[in-house]
Amino acid sequence: MHFRTALLVVSAAAALAGCQRAGDLVVEQGVGITALRSVCPAVGVPDFTGDVTLFSPADARTLEALDVTAALTNVRSECNDTGEQVYTTASFDVLAQRRDVRGARTVQLPYFSTVVRGGNAVIAKRIGTVTLQFADGQERAQAHGVAGASVSRAAATLPEDIRQRITARRRAGDEEAALDPLNDPEVRAALASASFELLVGFQLTEDQLAYNATR
Repeated sequence: MHFRTALLVVSAAAALAGCQRAGDLVVEQGVGITALRSVCPAVGVPDFTGDVTLFSPADARTLEALDVTAALTNVRSECNDTGEQVYTTASFDVLAQRRDVRGARTVQLPYFSTVVRGGNAVIAKRIGTVTLQFADGQERAQAHGVAGASVSRAAATLPEDIRQRITARRRAGDEEAALDPLNDPEVRAALASASFELLVGFQLTEDQLAYNATR
């Protein structure tokens, strides 16, 4: 499964007249950059994995064969970064709809949670299941899911020398003042290495993923 995920963005900001705005470089007794980042993993849903469609029969793709559709939504996260291990939980809702409302029915949908480092390296993955209960005559059902991840604080913390390069004050007119430290390959590599994501989505088959990507 390919993920088009974004690195945890390190924003530049500075205070001017009591205001802060991401991206500012303020000339005031020199030039400085304040990097805003967190050791907590960013939480998100990879492209094409937030929806699932079930057909009956499974290989059909017509409207008449559409059985159940479901969407993963309302993703919320909580992070405890007080210890050496940073623990993040992602909770979400699954909203589903079925075409044939006759009879009570139970539908189980698998979902994954992955910890991704640097935008592309999957370092952990778990599979869970949400259970949807449709009552007789009921078209819609809802379920709740939770995923968790533990990340080493040390791994998610920038090395001191890299942090100093980013936050060092630079005087206007100096050659270094015109250089963005975030464009330095070594700085960018360190930022990527210290950036983690907790991603959740439906555990899809290849056919289901292709359907989502092309519909």
